[in-house]
Amino acid sequence: MLQAMYAAGVGVPDDLAIVGYDDIEFAAAAAVPLTSVRRPAVTLGAPAAGLLLEETESDGAGKPHEHRRVVLRPELVVRRSSLPAR
Repeated sequence: MLQAMYAAGVGVPDDLAIVGYDDIEFAAAAAVPLTSVRRPAVTLGAPAAGLLLEETESDGAGKPHEHRRVVLRPELVVRRSSLPAR
């Protein structure tokens, strides 16, 4: 999106604010650093693995599995692509 806007002559963030998701390495290194929503893989993966283990262990133990809901809060990493126009 950043590259397409640059090629079209659209100024980021002056004409258009852009926010990405996952906060990949490119986000901070882009010509216009990209504001991004961060959800660290470890923060997501550890609870997912725990839920999977609970599910598989309860099947073999003959007891019913109780589903749980895990809510993770993302973090907004503000960079230049979404700052107010100067």
